[in-house]
Amino acid sequence: MTSAHDVIPRPRAVERLPGGAVLLDRHTALYAGPGTDTTERWLRAVLGPALGLPLRPGPRDAHDAVRLHVDGTLEPEAYRLSAVAGGGVDIRGGDAAGVFRGAQTLRQLLGPDAFRRAPVRPGAPRGIAPRTVEDSPRFRWRGLLLDVARHFMPKDGVLRYLDLMAAHKLNVLHFHLTDDQGWRIEITRYPRLTGIGSWRPRTKFGHRASPLWDDRPHGGFYTQDDIREIVAYAAERHIAVVPEIDVPGHSQAAVAAYPELGNTDVIDTTALSVWDTWGINPNVLAPTDNTLRFYEGVFEEVLDLFPADAAEFSSFVHIGGDECPKDQWRRSPAAQARIEELGLADEDALQAWFVRHFDTWLAARGRRLIGWDEILEGGLADGAAVSSWRGYAGGIAAARAGHDVVMCPEQQVYLDHRQDGGPDEPVPIGYVRTLEDVYRFEPVPPELTPEEAGRVLGTQANLWTEAMEDAARVDYQAFPRLAAFAEVAWSRLPAPAERDFADFERRMGAHYARLDALGVAYRPPDGPRPWQRRPGVPGRPLDGPPPGR
Repeated sequence: MTSAHDVIPRPRAVERLPGGAVLLDRHTALYAGPGTDTTERWLRAVLGPALGLPLRPGPRDAHDAVRLHVDGTLEPEAYRLSAVAGGGVDIRGGDAAGVFRGAQTLRQLLGPDAFRRAPVRPGAPRGIAPRTVEDSPRFRWRGLLLDVARHFMPKDGVLRYLDLMAAHKLNVLHFHLTDDQGWRIEITRYPRLTGIGSWRPRTKFGHRASPLWDDRPHGGFYTQDDIREIVAYAAERHIAVVPEIDVPGHSQAAVAAYPELGNTDVIDTTALSVWDTWGINPNVLAPTDNTLRFYEGVFEEVLDLFPADAAEFSSFVHIGGDECPKDQWRRSPAAQARIEELGLADEDALQAWFVRHFDTWLAARGRRLIGWDEILEGGLADGAAVSSWRGYAGGIAAARAGHDVVMCPEQQVYLDHRQDGGPDEPVPIGYVRTLEDVYRFEPVPPELTPEEAGRVLGTQANLWTEAMEDAARVDYQAFPRLAAFAEVAWSRLPAPAERDFADFERRMGAHYARLDALGVAYRPPDGPRPWQRRPGVPGRPLDGPPPGR
């Protein structure tokens, strides 16, 4: 039996109860009260097959049943799990999501076999020590950014990551779908976005300064039905999917497909192809009416594919807004005429105008814009939110200006950064961010007043995939640090210096067995396995501690 004290993220309160183990076997029934259908389906589709449990429907008072209830006295996403000798397992959630979060704790309590797809010990009864677990999240937004533009992840890989997110009680997938290196979402009115923009003839291998190339063509995209399936699969796990369509920078794949979107009076945009290397690209969108109408058409289809529903963050659409070099706009007569026409001060104000156009456009359709912290430069509409990535400063400024914030500072939670300073670390990028470093990350800056801190919706870890060419590399960079991040986002931990990392490491001993059962190619505590190394592939390691706020 797994102890409740081995659960990750750490629950708020655990109370031992008297009596013997609560057994689940082939006779265990499942009672699902009103509003618990997603958890009922998940238990029968995932947990039941893993342990060989039929979990047949049963009455509320069935002996040793698993019972699911929505309990309005609990907060949203909160749950109370009670395992009572002779009385079965009772999961009560403040809403449907809370019931589902409680089921994830039940799965951990049943041991690593519960994380497999078929029973490895058929017929063996499964026991839970009698106890009550009470739990609720600290943050409403507990996110993971998955960059599928730099290296494409097939649909089944995305669904797998949604399962991994659910297992760690994460609830927002930030889906980075477009960039210079690839356009990954089908837009029916603009077929060349995927016909041309979804693949590149070769790819830089390692950091952008590397002399190495992978000369195989790379690409892929999601059909509209693929996107609908991903969104529905996430909703079944109470995860909101926030799409990112990058404008006005990070757009060379779109310009390669439709050259009229670029600054045609400065460069020959017909000569551009989907970018095959990394870094900040000078080829940005032209600030023309044609570009605005084109992307309005893109966003119309995006809004249909990512509907705003009952999920709290489903109304958000991310527009990027970061790393937009202005050199082409400075040299472009058309861009300069647009600055003069609008009475703008300079090219930075022109980018602010571009972002505000889509801020207003989305708001008129009942949606909320969110973008990287550069979008603060020039002002935002009241409902817009900010992803603070360049440290904490952007988030502090946004919160003080009355905007909602998601804290994802690159120095703390960019999981593409290396996990260790040793020579065997594959393609070492950035500062060393160990498991302990991530565990001691604090999303809310102490400079904020309580009212300003209330603007922090939550936090997010980001997986940028320039140096992650396949699913195994993504796993290696994500885990085990994503487990530490999940605890930071969910649990009410003490101040960073006071956190009990030794206890977290102890609990990770049990959690590694769960990750093994799930087939996650995580970084072992003692360093990469031989096949996880990338000898001779240069990265860009940065020495010393990361800069402060």
